[in-house]
Amino acid sequence: MRTHRRITAAVLAGASALALAACGATANSSTTAAGAAGTAATTTVTAATGAQSSDMASRLADNTTTHAQADDLDYDAASAVTVTLADGATQVSGSGVTVAGNVVTITTKGTYVVSGSLSNGQLVVDSSVEGKVRIVLSGATITNSSGAAIDVKAADEVVVVLAAGTTSTLTDGTGYDTSGADAPDAALFSMADLTIGGTGTLVVHGRTADGIATKDGLAILGGTITVDAVDDGIRGKDYIDVQGGTLAVTSGQDGLKSTNETDDTVGWIAVHAGTVRIAAGDDGMHAEGDLAISGGTVTVSKSTEGIEGANIAISGGAITVTASDDGVNVSSGSGTTQGNQGGGGGGGMQDDGSLLSISGGTIVVNSGGDGLDSNGSTEISGGIAVVSGPTANNNGALDSNGGINVSGGTVVAAGSAGMAESPEADSAQGWVAVRLTQQVAAGQVISIVSGDQVIASFRTDKATASIVVSAAGIAKGQSYDVYVGGSLAGEQVGNYSPGGSISGATKVATATAGQAIFGGMGGGMRP
Repeated sequence: MRTHRRITAAVLAGASALALAACGATANSSTTAAGAAGTAATTTVTAATGAQSSDMASRLADNTTTHAQADDLDYDAASAVTVTLADGATQVSGSGVTVAGNVVTITTKGTYVVSGSLSNGQLVVDSSVEGKVRIVLSGATITNSSGAAIDVKAADEVVVVLAAGTTSTLTDGTGYDTSGADAPDAALFSMADLTIGGTGTLVVHGRTADGIATKDGLAILGGTITVDAVDDGIRGKDYIDVQGGTLAVTSGQDGLKSTNETDDTVGWIAVHAGTVRIAAGDDGMHAEGDLAISGGTVTVSKSTEGIEGANIAISGGAITVTASDDGVNVSSGSGTTQGNQGGGGGGGMQDDGSLLSISGGTIVVNSGGDGLDSNGSTEISGGIAVVSGPTANNNGALDSNGGINVSGGTVVAAGSAGMAESPEADSAQGWVAVRLTQQVAAGQVISIVSGDQVIASFRTDKATASIVVSAAGIAKGQSYDVYVGGSLAGEQVGNYSPGGSISGATKVATATAGQAIFGGMGGGMRP
């Protein structure tokens, strides 16, 4: 019996804290008049990997389990069938394989070690028996001018093992017909559950549509996988489960995508470990269902919307998102109207019931549209979220129709002021929201200061008219001074430091913790 794993809160919680190297722990910046000598603070930034709230845990608990197993990549080389590809001269040692010209077909379960090359051919899997088909790519190169390089037509499950010390390359054709319901539309295409792992390298060129695609679930356990595709980079219909490896995806449309929207148990994406780098023409990561990141490194260097899902749970890992529109977008697609009576949140807009939850890790967002955007509610209980949001007034660094509740962690969100939004007044953790009387130019440092301590410093990378900061130690009702100038100090996450120096800085405002920014579609509709 398979040992499956759900994307539950326990899986996402992780086993240890993510801590950036520390130099010390005392912030001692001077807060005297502008121009006075300030001592740079030496600080520690720690982003723990935390458990999700009970609400998010219940949302994730009904997701279908991944098919991946611990022994998927294990095989006995001595008993494996060997397939040596060659144009017009493919050689097979063992049974379970047929060869017709340059089309090589695996017909039954077993392990097949594939090497060599086909300049215009195809590897097909067409097995009707129960059991894994394990394909060990050991320096195989397959190009098919008229379709997928590997086409899994039928199988119980297919495992692709990337042999150590080897590089394999898959390239499909340009402009072949993908219009049929189950027509192959990727260089590596599978109708069955697909697992990819190992320690070798796989290069995939998707020249008609996608790079890697499956009509079922996709699990990535390891390997170095580079994908470029004219449409989506990597697509798993039921789910994409990244448990390790290094992925580099360049796509004309979405980078990673899960498309099944038949019910809320499928259509999910999870990143537990490994490195994921995405440059996408549309969404960096798009899940019709839930999207969860509990570890690893995720970098979306180019996108329209960076990370999108029906519910998004971030409990660990290091995430960096660059987006021309929304950085993180949560939407269930429903339109339930729910009231929100908090201190500076959704302003009466529709709450669709979705949830953005940040309980650990770090997320750094640079967005042209909304930074953290939830069409439902937002819960932040841990981790570090740093947002460099929009300059246009029709979007905000924070946007949550159902309100923003902060009970822990650190939030720094800077952007325009027209739709600037603040956390809820009854949030357990204190916060400061500042609407600046004049925009702060790119490259300047904004500091939130209490007495002789710099609570937080943020270096702008675009014109900034508002900033929201929530961190441990900010007390509701207390006044905080806001300075422009000076410098960051200590460990940094994105453009944020928990300390800094205000030497040469100018005091521009005083703000009271817990007092919302008014004047946008967020807090502007509050009494």
